[in-house]
Amino acid sequence: MAGPGTPDGDTLRLARDVVGYTRRTSRRYNRARSSPRDLFIDVYSNVLALGCVLMMAASLVLALREEIAGRSGHAGSLTEARWQVLPADSLWALLTLLAWLGILLAARRLGPVTVSRAEGAWWLPLPIDRRPMVLPAFRRRLLAVGAAAAVAYVPFSILTAVDLQPWMHAVAAATFGGGAVLAVSTAAILQLYPAGSGALRSRILAGSGAVAVLLFLAPPVLSLVLTLGGGSALASYALSRAGEVPGAELERGGAVSGHVGASIFFLDLNELRRAVASGPRAAATTRGSRFYSRPVRGAFAAVVRADAVAFLRLQSAPVAPLVWLGICLAAALITPALPVLLQLGVILIAGCVTTAGTGTVARRTAVIPELEALLPVSPVLVRCSRMLMPSLAMAAWMGLLAAALAALGAGPSPLVLLGALAGVGMGAGAVRAATRPPTDWTSPPVETPFGSVPRDQVSSLLRGTDMTVLAMLPMLLALYLGVVHPGLIIAQCIASAVAVSVQASSSR
Repeated sequence: MAGPGTPDGDTLRLARDVVGYTRRTSRRYNRARSSPRDLFIDVYSNVLALGCVLMMAASLVLALREEIAGRSGHAGSLTEARWQVLPADSLWALLTLLAWLGILLAARRLGPVTVSRAEGAWWLPLPIDRRPMVLPAFRRRLLAVGAAAAVAYVPFSILTAVDLQPWMHAVAAATFGGGAVLAVSTAAILQLYPAGSGALRSRILAGSGAVAVLLFLAPPVLSLVLTLGGGSALASYALSRAGEVPGAELERGGAVSGHVGASIFFLDLNELRRAVASGPRAAATTRGSRFYSRPVRGAFAAVVRADAVAFLRLQSAPVAPLVWLGICLAAALITPALPVLLQLGVILIAGCVTTAGTGTVARRTAVIPELEALLPVSPVLVRCSRMLMPSLAMAAWMGLLAAALAALGAGPSPLVLLGALAGVGMGAGAVRAATRPPTDWTSPPVETPFGSVPRDQVSSLLRGTDMTVLAMLPMLLALYLGVVHPGLIIAQCIASAVAVSVQASSSR
């Protein structure tokens, strides 16, 4: 924004001078404290890790491609053939649309047009044009997201369309990359109107759905042209108006982006979820206050009541669990059928992701664990209270999934009991993952093909997920066999009991 009585040209030159001086000083500071040896080691480690990841991903994609290409009909599927009526093209189109919407929502949360805390304190109060401050980083984000989305779409395209020529895979990847640029540009436009972003976001989501359907019905080359054209138009509009984003929105996005970047750098998944978590919903707050106002007897009952109210207030709308539920059912209904192990892998991933989303309260309370010592209740009872709501939520989700799969012929009706019992242990895994201790960075690292890794980093990342997978194993085995033996029910009870006992007896 131009200051009073200052020509726009002079203001723009002044803004560029301020930004240029700041960045030149920052580069000199960093170069003075970096040696060529450290730079070489960092580049070498990153290139080696990236090469290993690409080779492993390529081998996995090619193996799955051969497996899918060699299958015919519904052989070896979880469900009966008469239920498999969902064309594969429709499922892949729906998943691509969900990925675009996910990029849009993530970009809106992170804020594609942002400034860091230091930049907000130094640049924003100045009465000068903001475009030179935010445009370079915004351009880099657009290009980085578009390129990363195109590269990430290549294995998906190879797996879902095994009969396409290489140039068609390139067209599909470029189309998805253009759609990612379009989504990020849309998020930047939403930053211009933060007050009325609710109604605007609804209209944009509806328009995005209509455009996505049109793109999938159009020929591939025409879809590429439309996507790149729409993305370029929206990106040009967002770039021209980037300087008009309110300062509060710039600082909010910068704070969230910085928090997310630091969480990824330190490989702290709990801190990452805290960074992207949204505030409590108004309707949930009202329901929680009504529930909390009822009389209660005993200290333990009060702790349980408080955990239940906090879960109702802080838990986000069940959109993601329902989406993952739909993905699991779609993987079972697709024709031609996917391999059984791949379908079970989809269910396992969906269960782990949904389980992690129920540990919101545990992640909030884990920030200050000393407060639990002030409660007039045994620490074991406090941990059991913390597991109650996640276990109930996951029991309901797994029971619903098991009921749907049983109705599709994946197993008998006792499969629902297995699902509900598995949900109890998965809730314990959610709390265990939410209370994982931070990594000890003082211990000597271990050299791996993916770079230097702290000694306890892998065990820290697997904490909680191990109990979730253990609780799901009996149900997954029942789905694979197609029957529910009494021994599987006993094994499921033991697995869930072990998960609950481990978390209840854990000091963290």
